Amino acid sequence: MKRINSIIIMLMLLPAMLFAQFVSDVSKRGTTAASFLTISQGARATGMGSAFVAVADDPSAIYWNPAGIARLQQHGVVFDHTQWFAGIGYNFAAVTLNLGEMGSLGASFISSDIDELNVTTIENPNGTGETFKVSYSAFSLAWAINITDAFSIGFNPKVVYENYWKMSDYAFALDLGVLYNTPFDGITLGMSITNFGSKMQLSGSNATVLYDDNKTTTGNNDRIPANLETSAWELPLGFKVGLAYHPIKTDMHDLLIAVDASHPNDNYESINAGGEYTFAGIFSVRGGYKSLFLEESEESFAIGAGLKHYLMGNLMIQFDYSYADFGRLDNIQKFSVGINF
Repeated sequence: MKRINSIIIMLMLLPAMLFAQFVSDVSKRGTTAASFLTISQGARATGMGSAFVAVADDPSAIYWNPAGIARLQQHGVVFDHTQWFAGIGYNFAAVTLNLGEMGSLGASFISSDIDELNVTTIENPNGTGETFKVSYSAFSLAWAINITDAFSIGFNPKVVYENYWKMSDYAFALDLGVLYNTPFDGITLGMSITNFGSKMQLSGSNATVLYDDNKTTTGNNDRIPANLETSAWELPLGFKVGLAYHPIKTDMHDLLIAVDASHPNDNYESINAGGEYTFAGIFSVRGGYKSLFLEESEESFAIGAGLKHYLMGNLMIQFDYSYADFGRLDNIQKFSVGINF
């Protein structure tokens, strides 16, 4: 058994060793497409400082660590709304189905909620009278299974879409996650790799322009149709390793502590840490800190609370709220509703 445990731990830490080879002193912030994929989903996880990779025990696990849905005993669904900056909103929905020995299936959907914007040009800086729409979305289907009583693995392939007025593109990506109950009582180890996939390169009629190939010559054709070339950008690939620990777990009192180490491909490494206290399995308070040791980060502390209400039989409904400070960017607030049945 000890040998099996050692092999599992080595398999989980192998991606960390590989990622460590690419640690750089140069930040690549702002060099990836579909940055909305990095926005925390689920008010509960956000209220814990986004330290949730080793927790992953509700339907939002599809986003954090798909292996977590294999350990959900009931079917579940969660709806989440994020009030982002500048009037931008994001909606997240996830559903999980427990298939017994065949594992668990899950599906999730993320969509933006952005008002239409005015089209402006150099000649018409106050607007042309036209409006345009910006939208982001991602859809995924997950499957996870418990390999042993202590080890779970999950996969979450997804389709990512971005649209800016008349330009858009798709990308395909995969999330991979594992969970392992360590030999140490109450301690769970989690690992996830997110958004491993193809690049995105916007294309559309907005890239068509009229071009003058020789402005120094008179009498030439200065309205030659041409297409602007856009670059291909990687998705925000991320690797996280986390630990979750229950120092207290009774019928009346449950204390959960979690820590995640994050290594993204578009920023420096950082730490997320948080905790949750639940009384009588009904009321929870949460707190945490995101992006520890990340210089010039606007993200910092987060707090939250949740309430569970049991209805007929095994039907349970849960309400969660979180507040996260973003420094000069003010704050974001999240509201979630979950149902287990």
